[in-house]
Amino acid sequence: MSGFADYPKLDATSLADAIVSKRTSASAVVEAALARIAALDPRLSAFHTVLGDAARARARSLDEALAKGEPTGRLHGVPFALKSNMCVEGVETNCGSKILAGYRPPYTAPFVQRLLDEGAVLVGMTHMDEFAMGSSGENSAYAAARNPWDLARTPGGSSSGSCAAVAARFVPFSLGSDTGGSVRQPAALAGIVGFKPTYGRITRYGLVAFGSSLDQVSPFTRSSRDMELVMSVISGADEHDSTCLDLAPLEPERSDSVRGLRLGVPKEYFASGLDADVRREVEAAIGKLVELGATTVPIELPHTEYAIPTYYVVATAEASSNLARYDGIRYGPRKPGDGSLQGMIAATREAGFGPEVKRRILLGTYVLSSGYYDAWYVRALKVRRLIRNDFDRAFESVDLVVCPTSPTAAFKIGEKADDPVAMYLSDVMTVPTSLAGLPAVSVPCGFVSLEGKRLPVGLQIIGPSLADARVLRAARVFESATKHQAAIYSLEGAGA
Repeated sequence: MSGFADYPKLDATSLADAIVSKRTSASAVVEAALARIAALDPRLSAFHTVLGDAARARARSLDEALAKGEPTGRLHGVPFALKSNMCVEGVETNCGSKILAGYRPPYTAPFVQRLLDEGAVLVGMTHMDEFAMGSSGENSAYAAARNPWDLARTPGGSSSGSCAAVAARFVPFSLGSDTGGSVRQPAALAGIVGFKPTYGRITRYGLVAFGSSLDQVSPFTRSSRDMELVMSVISGADEHDSTCLDLAPLEPERSDSVRGLRLGVPKEYFASGLDADVRREVEAAIGKLVELGATTVPIELPHTEYAIPTYYVVATAEASSNLARYDGIRYGPRKPGDGSLQGMIAATREAGFGPEVKRRILLGTYVLSSGYYDAWYVRALKVRRLIRNDFDRAFESVDLVVCPTSPTAAFKIGEKADDPVAMYLSDVMTVPTSLAGLPAVSVPCGFVSLEGKRLPVGLQIIGPSLADARVLRAARVFESATKHQAAIYSLEGAGA
């Protein structure tokens, strides 16, 4: 093996094993990753910041430690990337927004530190929709990442850059954040694995808040086996976050079978809004799971139709509260305005926030305002409970729920930019799980053809609360039987 030349064929585990066994060095792998980023990222725009010098220095120190016989971590020498709403001491964390341009946190998030403690090498921070508000990456104040399968199309959002970085084989894994589907939807559109854990499985301390009751640190990988490894590192209790569950790190299930698993198939996810070709591929994937020994059970999730409006009340209300801190006093570049305090705050927020963030702040402020709080926000919380109840009832008779991740394959950049509602509906199949706080993974399950381009389709597997390992086991077994995630593309967009 010669480092990065074989890298696209390796998962994170085998790559780490290769470094530890001295078949290659951390420096060689990191250097090759940086070279690939330099050569190809100008066309993809996955990265906002590439930490070349720091990554090289860390790789050298890892090689030196290995040469001295010092203990190595489970991710020794493996390069990774972070969404730009995650805190790393001294590294710009701008959340894709002008209002945080140049902000450098004074600490490193615990979930990042756990990766570093296991020997992983951070190579850069990725582009994203501003404050994670979007489904295509186009709301970034800096650049919109592109889909490696077709450079005219989006890799999804809001974790667009982190998704593109893994899909383009720049790094074997990255971290994004999933609030309403912002990791699962991109994973489906770009043909990789994206996992949203049970709410509270991973600490949110060091993740810049959008919707506090919804946000989850969520990884991208090229395989479910890699996902199990990454999750076993970053999950677990954290005293800094009161919403983090007091549980040990995730331990993958050893079984390599889905025999006997009861799979719920919700009719609401196969309604008229689902693209016919996507439906065909997802149904074929479910059929494959049945061939492997699982059984299907028709189920109903009747409140699914209310998920999008419920989400956009709850999430915007929380965003309005969380983003009130960006006022030109504590964070970000300050604009003088008319010279008054209120004028300075107004001018700073006007210049610093983009249109989508302003739209959501206004909506959130409205639903929290006097006279509307009960009619909108409190009612949305009640419907959120009904959506969770739907899932709880379903899981009394099934072990997992299977459905599409996205109603369509990747859409073109600019295609939905002028229609916010159409953009919001991109997450119609991921939002219910977020509202319910349940674990869910998107795994590649096939391809469709659009305008001569071969584009990936994702199968979503949802589990009951804390059944993260079961969800990932089912995804791993499906992958082993299908190999969809091994497909390669050209950066001009022609899948192969």
